[in-house]
Amino acid sequence: MALCGRGVVAPGPDGRMLNHFPYPEMPVSALVPAPAALGDDSCRVHPATLPDLQRLIAAADADPRVAGKLRAVSCQRSVAFQAQTFCAGILSGRSQGFRDRAWASAPPGHSEHATGYVIDFGTRDRGGCPDADACFAATDMGKWLLANASRFGFELSFPAGNRQQVKWEPWHWRWVGTAASAPGATTARRTFALARAKFPARPGVE
Repeated sequence: MALCGRGVVAPGPDGRMLNHFPYPEMPVSALVPAPAALGDDSCRVHPATLPDLQRLIAAADADPRVAGKLRAVSCQRSVAFQAQTFCAGILSGRSQGFRDRAWASAPPGHSEHATGYVIDFGTRDRGGCPDADACFAATDMGKWLLANASRFGFELSFPAGNRQQVKWEPWHWRWVGTAASAPGATTARRTFALARAKFPARPGVE
């Protein structure tokens, strides 16, 4: 696969490119707006995530420590948008090469965000912590998600020290349903089957 006009990178035997698995792009027509409570009018998600996402938001709002703080930073991303995101770090010179860039951003066609099952969460009470930064784990909202998100079918794709060799992302949560029998969960779990088998999420969902 040609990347950023700088060369060609071939996937490995398990399909991974620069440590990231390939994922299908969910058509925009199949997505639905995320709940308005997340504060991002552009956020679109797979419709199967909505019931659990709404329950997660309600639970967070019922906890006085984090009530009203949950927000969305990034939701579904097209392959074209992911290419812009990935290549920006290469072409600007901020990254030393493809592998260095892939540590923090998946190459196009290999981002979990394309599926519509993933949300990068943030907090309205950032306390100086930028969006999509490791310090999110130390915020009240970050701690709440680590303790509770799995109850609503969301799991942390890239935990600290993961063997997939991807940056720790305490803000990046993928939906797989609260159980395999939950509506829509079979498809979601099939989508992430390789990643879940080889590099289990932590916290994860059974």
